[in-house]
Amino acid sequence: MNIARSSIDRPVSTWIVILICLLGGIWGFFSLGRLEDPAFTIKTAVVATQYPGASAEQVMTEVTEPLEAAIQGMGEVDKITSINRPGASRIDVEIRSTFDGEELPAVWTDLRNAVVDAAAHLPEGVRPPVVNDGFGDVFGIFFAVTADGFNDAELHGLARFLRRELLAVDGVADVAVQGLPDEAIFVEPNLALTAHQNISPLAIVDALASANSVAPAGTIREDGMRVLIQTPEGSDSVGEIAGLTVGIGGEVLNLIDIAEVSRGRQVDPSIMIRHNGVEAFTLGVAGLSTENIVEVGNRVDARIAELMADIPYGVELHPIYQQHVVVDEASTAFLINLAMSVTIVVVVLGLFMGPRAAVVVGSTLLLTVVGTLLFMAIFSIEMERISLGALIIAMGMLVDNAIVVAEGMQTNMHRGRNSRDAAQEAVAKTQIPLLGATVIGIMAFAGIGLSPDATGEFLFSLFAVIAISLLLSWVLAVTVTPLLGHYFFKVGNADAGDAYSGPLFRVFGSTLRTALRFRWLVIVALIGITVASYWGFGQVRQQFFPNSNTPIFFAHYKLPQGTPIDATSDHMKTLETWLNEREDVTAFSTFVGQGATRFLLTYQGESANPSYGHLIIRTETLDAIPPLQADLEGFAADALPEGEFRTARLIFGPGGGAPIQVRFSGSDPEVLRDLADEAIAALQAASPNVLVPRTDWREQELVLRPNYVTDRAQTAGVTRDNVAGAFSFATDGTTAGVYREGDRQLPIIVRIAPDAGLSVMDQLVVSSSGTLVPVEQLVDGLSYEAQNTLIHRRDRVQTITVGVDIPADMTAAQVFAEVRSAVEAIEVPQGYRMEWGGEHEASAEANESLAGQLPISLLIMVIISILLFNGLKQPAIIWLLVPMAVNGVAIGLLATGVPFTFTALLGLLSLSGMLIKNGIVLVEEIDLVRAEGVPLQEAIVTASTSRLRPVVLAAATTILGMAPLLGDAFFVSMAITIMSGLAFASILTLVAAPVFYSVFFREPAKA
Repeated sequence: MNIARSSIDRPVSTWIVILICLLGGIWGFFSLGRLEDPAFTIKTAVVATQYPGASAEQVMTEVTEPLEAAIQGMGEVDKITSINRPGASRIDVEIRSTFDGEELPAVWTDLRNAVVDAAAHLPEGVRPPVVNDGFGDVFGIFFAVTADGFNDAELHGLARFLRRELLAVDGVADVAVQGLPDEAIFVEPNLALTAHQNISPLAIVDALASANSVAPAGTIREDGMRVLIQTPEGSDSVGEIAGLTVGIGGEVLNLIDIAEVSRGRQVDPSIMIRHNGVEAFTLGVAGLSTENIVEVGNRVDARIAELMADIPYGVELHPIYQQHVVVDEASTAFLINLAMSVTIVVVVLGLFMGPRAAVVVGSTLLLTVVGTLLFMAIFSIEMERISLGALIIAMGMLVDNAIVVAEGMQTNMHRGRNSRDAAQEAVAKTQIPLLGATVIGIMAFAGIGLSPDATGEFLFSLFAVIAISLLLSWVLAVTVTPLLGHYFFKVGNADAGDAYSGPLFRVFGSTLRTALRFRWLVIVALIGITVASYWGFGQVRQQFFPNSNTPIFFAHYKLPQGTPIDATSDHMKTLETWLNEREDVTAFSTFVGQGATRFLLTYQGESANPSYGHLIIRTETLDAIPPLQADLEGFAADALPEGEFRTARLIFGPGGGAPIQVRFSGSDPEVLRDLADEAIAALQAASPNVLVPRTDWREQELVLRPNYVTDRAQTAGVTRDNVAGAFSFATDGTTAGVYREGDRQLPIIVRIAPDAGLSVMDQLVVSSSGTLVPVEQLVDGLSYEAQNTLIHRRDRVQTITVGVDIPADMTAAQVFAEVRSAVEAIEVPQGYRMEWGGEHEASAEANESLAGQLPISLLIMVIISILLFNGLKQPAIIWLLVPMAVNGVAIGLLATGVPFTFTALLGLLSLSGMLIKNGIVLVEEIDLVRAEGVPLQEAIVTASTSRLRPVVLAAATTILGMAPLLGDAFFVSMAITIMSGLAFASILTLVAAPVFYSVFFREPAKA
């Protein structure tokens, strides 16, 4: 039974297919989940451990090393990195990419068990490690909240209220609050009075420790009932804490008589946030992964609008990033591009094949796209950046099937055949070659989408959507296209002239005969052009990740290590003042002390560091970013020369690091720092395009170390801990307990008043006999010592990373090529290792993943092409064309100056699929014509002429259909790749393939 004839004879079945695609596609569009990026699991957990009082080296040796040793024993672990600071250890555990999201909960459980077991053997004073496996959560609806006139307690109450209300919104998974002021209760003893009364600060600490504690008080049974006895109410206000009594030597004193009690902000908060220069805190909303983020965002916006009536005047929520708006705009832009593409197809076909063919092919294309949306909804494939890109990539291949069938059917009917016979012949000749070519086109992306690692997880929707759309396009081409042709095409006169006798076909036939006559000259020319194009392709700028089309960029500011956060904040205010005066700045948010909450999948905020400042700057348009970046960098260089300032664009891909990085690993920190300095010198000498060189260990810090006199201290009955406690009391203060205020716990800090004018050497220490001993009798002064306070490790080895920025008009690959040899010439001592990081490493890992899967896909593609022809010569002809696909790509990218990005790579794969499909159908047509007894050369010309219009029309519609994407920052390189590559590929199909065929096949000798 012929499929095409059956679709015409049983039109009801075909119309059911049409209605299912059309109505189901409309339903699918409105029910599809919408995300910005594919649902992707960040397979990283963070283990944070506090070790108060320890140096960075002690933290590394006594905490990080044993924890890493235990974690490394897990077979699921791929990489372990750590940052060691004074008093704090942070370990990032990255799981192998072959584990999917469903397996991770069990992995995190094993990780916690390993950490708990190792923590039992950590030194005394180390606090329990905390494992955070929500490190990769994305809070894509991101607000800055300003509240003019609110005190700190009211700010916390406001944040608690907003978080509670937003968590109740349907579809919200979590709400993260960042930047609220850190409050404390400060108790500042009058040292003259306490010394006169022989009261140690430790006595005050002990009295405060249980001021607001909660402890079990037991139960009683009365009349058959069990009654709980609660802890007596503690001190829950500043006034009550001030009224506490302190018992010393049998005497009872009121705390207020010997100390000042106040409530205020802590001196060194962990983070400070401002929006447009106004103090703020941030509110990040994360949606459930199973929800449509556009709908969730709209519900959040509606709820906020309702809450504004209940929120006091002065509170404003400023959007920093609205993922649902970005996704909605992307969906709208896709619909516009789709409508433009279909319109272009219809117009072009109408001009060259007539309006009837335009309606037939355009309708088939539209049904294919909406039908794909139906299957995306059925298989729970969300509408996001990659799946939308897949539909755009597939567009060029979707239209080809329908054009081939419509062209064949229309030509047969022009010769006088009825619609059923015309459809049967057209489909019978092309259905198997088109199916084989379609499967080959799908297999070009199978290696990417079916990869078992993170690449496959992120890009699975690319493969799935292309597979669905191409298979559906073939099904509709052999069923719906014949039926629509039956309705629209007219039967011609059997005596009508040749359908390919027009002037264009005659010119092409004459040109092809000339090429066949000088076939070896043509082949030499093709080889020469290909060699030149590959050389030109080597000159194309390489940029693995394209820039985002969201008008946002970042600024990073770093002062010398050890700079307090308030000094960093003052420097950031200088930048804020400048930005406030710029008309091209829509809004900006300032983060001092660390980066922002993860509001994008590809955003990675800097870890806590008081000397770090960060800006998120939004402009009205993308075009405004480059000049603003240049002006801001120039201003910062003049106004803030003591700091390290750099800006960075938001990109589609992993961010957060320098574009060019080189790592050195080894055991001796001094050797590592020397190697890093040598690398920086080599980088700067090798290229003027190396900007802002730096290391992740940063500068060493000066540390004060008391010269403890053991003999005197032992005689006085004073320990090292007693002396350390006195110094802590004199500087940051000693935490004595907590002040409970609802669900908040404010630390109660006992300290010397900041304006007391006393130094650390003026302190008194309580001896074992209860007497107060001056600190200066226990230590012989203080000595300065330079220490590493930021020690990085990678896979349990100390590792220092040198990072540099590059000019905005250059790519990392260009600058890397300039500096590579100079850095690799550095002599690395035995036992040490050098390796490249940055974009070079990221692209190499991604390309390695692709290279690991593509050979299998390529082998399957070759086998299919061999099975299609049941021979080797025809597939050889087709595959000889594939390397030449780069010719047009190189010309297009060099002419426009657009870099070759990851999306361009996908476009190149799509281009290869189109080229192979055209080649298969053409070679199959030549074989069929030869089988009718036509001489070789005439068969080649006849078959090629019959394929001229389908190839040219498919190329023209695809090229023009890509035109709307030239204004899209994400898809522009892919659009240029397909447009320029397909233009050249059409020539390859119509000229190179016939020439190769004439070389591989010879006219049989006459008997």
